[in-house]
Amino acid sequence: MIELSLIGIGTGNPKHLTLQAAEAIGTQDLILIPNKGAGKDDLAGLRHAICARALEGCATPPAIVEFDLPIRDEATRDYRQRVDDWHDAIAEIWRQAIATNLPEGGKVGFLVWGDPSLYDSTLRIADRLTRSPEVTDEIVVKVLPGITSIQALTASHAIPVNTINGPFVVTTGRQLRDNGWPAAVDTVVVMLDGQCSFQTLPSEGLQIWWTAYAGMDNEITVSGPVDEVTQTILDTRAAARADHGWLMDIYLLHRA
Repeated sequence: MIELSLIGIGTGNPKHLTLQAAEAIGTQDLILIPNKGAGKDDLAGLRHAICARALEGCATPPAIVEFDLPIRDEATRDYRQRVDDWHDAIAEIWRQAIATNLPEGGKVGFLVWGDPSLYDSTLRIADRLTRSPEVTDEIVVKVLPGITSIQALTASHAIPVNTINGPFVVTTGRQLRDNGWPAAVDTVVVMLDGQCSFQTLPSEGLQIWWTAYAGMDNEITVSGPVDEVTQTILDTRAAARADHGWLMDIYLLHRA
């Protein structure tokens, strides 16, 4: 049997690791760490640092193995098909890595940025693995929740995510660009937005709280009326990406 643990590790700050997650890391036989290639090496490095912290004093630490994450095809075809093909490729890499490193079965862990349940595809990839005809072992999937980027965002600005008795929507930049402001809410949290899609919205009365590298030592925050801080955010994003080679950001919008 293979026990597959998806361990939420927060947003890159080792102090975000819950006691449950730290304990789980120490009980694995194998930890698989994705390597996203040149310019994003510190993402793998942070996972190694988190493991090192969690495994201090561990008598039998797990093997830690990196794997190269395939590049998603960005050709001009259906977006969902591109994502499905990418997830299929990752699931196959997982299968091969597990078969090579745990031929007799055992416990394998993946350190998931943020939380495995929120705008993360690790659970979908795990589901592909459990349905793969090439996997003959029984696979049991366990999920250990972690601090989300939404929590890190609101903490960095010291704001609540909602108004009194008010609903909010968590969505993506693509959805905001394609469909505009979601109906029946005044507060929107936007993730996975590389194009600053708030620029497509009417800016009158619109406030933004934006954070990059939320919860990390190099966290950056900008807030204010959208029509006053848009250029600051654009310039800050460009400089941060140039400095680090990668960028993770998230923002909350509220309209009066």
